[in-house]
Amino acid sequence: MNQPGNRTPPWWRRTLQALDGPPEDHWLPLLVHHGSRALVLLAAAFAVFLLFPAPRLPDTAVLERGVVAPFDVIAEFPFAIPKSDAQLQREQAEAASGVPPIFDQSQVAADSVIAGVRSLLGAVDSIVRTTTGPEERAAVHAFMARNRIAPPPNSMELLLDSQRRAMLYRSIAGVVRDLFPGGVAPSSLAETVSAIRVRSADGSERLVPRDSLLMPDEFFSLAAQRLPDSDVVDAAELQRLILIRFFQPSLVYNERLTEAARQRARAVVDPVLATVLQGERIVGAHEQIGEREEARLRAYQAELTERGVRVGDERTAGRSLGAVMYNLLVLSVLGILLWLFRRSLYYAWRSILLLGLLVVTVAAAGALIARLQLPPELIPVTFAALIVAVLWDGRLGLFVALLLSLLIGGQSPFLGITAPFTAAMGGAAAAFSVKVVQRRSKTWLYISLISLAYFASAITMGLLRSRAPSEILLSMGWGATNAIVASLLAIGFLPLLESFTRITTDQTLLELSDLNRTLLKRLSLEAPGTYAHTVNVANLAEAASHAIGANGLLARVGTYYHDIGKLVKPQYYIENQPKGRNPHDKLKPSMSASIIRSHVAEGLKLADSDRLPDAVKRFIVEHHGTQQIAFFYGKAKEMDPEAQISPNEFAYMGPKPQTKETAILMLADSAESAARVLQDPNPVRIRELVDRIVAGKMSEGQLDQSPLTLRELDTIKETLVNVLMGMYHQRIDYPPAPPAGDRAEPQPKASPPPTAARSNG
Repeated sequence: MNQPGNRTPPWWRRTLQALDGPPEDHWLPLLVHHGSRALVLLAAAFAVFLLFPAPRLPDTAVLERGVVAPFDVIAEFPFAIPKSDAQLQREQAEAASGVPPIFDQSQVAADSVIAGVRSLLGAVDSIVRTTTGPEERAAVHAFMARNRIAPPPNSMELLLDSQRRAMLYRSIAGVVRDLFPGGVAPSSLAETVSAIRVRSADGSERLVPRDSLLMPDEFFSLAAQRLPDSDVVDAAELQRLILIRFFQPSLVYNERLTEAARQRARAVVDPVLATVLQGERIVGAHEQIGEREEARLRAYQAELTERGVRVGDERTAGRSLGAVMYNLLVLSVLGILLWLFRRSLYYAWRSILLLGLLVVTVAAAGALIARLQLPPELIPVTFAALIVAVLWDGRLGLFVALLLSLLIGGQSPFLGITAPFTAAMGGAAAAFSVKVVQRRSKTWLYISLISLAYFASAITMGLLRSRAPSEILLSMGWGATNAIVASLLAIGFLPLLESFTRITTDQTLLELSDLNRTLLKRLSLEAPGTYAHTVNVANLAEAASHAIGANGLLARVGTYYHDIGKLVKPQYYIENQPKGRNPHDKLKPSMSASIIRSHVAEGLKLADSDRLPDAVKRFIVEHHGTQQIAFFYGKAKEMDPEAQISPNEFAYMGPKPQTKETAILMLADSAESAARVLQDPNPVRIRELVDRIVAGKMSEGQLDQSPLTLRELDTIKETLVNVLMGMYHQRIDYPPAPPAGDRAEPQPKASPPPTAARSNG
């Protein structure tokens, strides 16, 4: 019968639990566990098919530029070859530039010019009437200067004479009324404009050649010809200045109507370059495919795909099934790899979901790139490779990059070697760069390494496909763009993905290893003894982890935080107590044990407040396992031998160490604490101490749930002995220097190390 508290969960809960972790040996959990992963695989394969529908004749797309066609490709039906975007835009620009600009005939321009001239000369009349003598000339000159008109020296007499001013006004008004209705163009009219369309007030339009237009300089010359001959020299210049000051063209540019006309001209440009007839040869056997042939093949492939999807015949259904099977088989390789060699990752349901999401994301981006006719260098295989390499390792990142390149290379828009080769090189560089770059602050190294891979790929494919240098440079630029965008996106999404998958990356661990972080800084200031002990144990744990191939960085970082709970009551732990003062002397053993044991729970609270990852919090709860606090348990029994004392009150809650790193911490923690109080810490005593500690943990069953092997335990013991001997080797005291004149050499004298206090917890 099941004990209370150990009751077996109901079947439906066990079935849901089978999604994550190893499944129970029962048909329903097994079905849910493996079926859910197969469903992710099928969903990803079908999603890729929906993004890239199966083509009717995929082999035609393999014929890339620079390849020699092995057979004739004959058109099964007529189809159109579209113009390239650059050619279409160029022709549309030419069509728009041929549209004459539209100008409106202004009805108020003449009145505005005449009104301005009348106002100016009227003001001069007022000045002349109100002033006399030398002041008259100075006042008129100052007034003209305020109106930004500087009269020629000989024209001042004209302005002071009322009859000549009237003559000047009549001349200007007459020429404006006579010539403005015919149209005076603005001086800003471009030299390239050969004709304009003039729109009258009634809405009618007429086409006026440029040589029939009256330009401003011609208008000023005609106005000068209407002056009396005696005044033409002096008055003509003054008249020109006044007309320039108040000039407004009678033809006003209508931007809205002009742009509408040009847009209509762009719209009528035929987007079709040529039409291939049914039975016409698209490319001949043994002919090298150039730019023209490649355009024809791509147009034919697009038409084949569209017709195949639209018709939906049996052949299309077969091709669709083949496309789904292609995707499924490629992705199945990843599933088999995880099952055979990455079983822990296969068991992790969130990780499986993330891998499926990455596959669909890369495929969706590739489909968008194909639809927008962007270069294949932008396919974000690098993004997926970076994510996988950082979350797990570079080897899996490389495998995913190559698999995605194979998957993308099998889709109709990217058939050939250019797209998969470029994507594979970029993705491989991304996976390798994670091994080189250990900190997020050096993201530029990611970018540089990936960019170099794209540069090499662009040069290789450029030489292989006989591309122009400008095309190679453009390909390199797109590759660098991919490197920048993919790296920044990957770094930005990593914290979110770490949280989703519950994976702690080396980059995060390196950030947590900074001893200036708040909790570690507090530990060094508020509990210096615990801090010194922690640093020593971290050195031991990291060395032992590296020795057996475990994660040394995780062991070091986890050790840094394993005792942070002692920050709550640091004075109750002997390494932080001044000599001769121990607050436990005034407490009952059970209370002392409760305080010592509480540093685990308090450590978890501090870890949660600092948002430490689960991988680090595991060290807090597992480094003592379910060990007994033997000192206070023995003290309690000694104080009251007849009392019924529960051992559970004097034991840690556990769990026992579940990983190699937490098990190593348990051994290193105990070994370092014991070595500090060891008398005469010579190699023999240290080795005996380590052997005794490891044997004790094994006999207590504290290592039963860890994956450590006996061979690994031997390696760990040897490493602990070597590091402890370096920490606690016997030191020598040198006597004071002899008095002056005493030439005897000082003899070293061995002195035992000071006795260290034993640590509680």
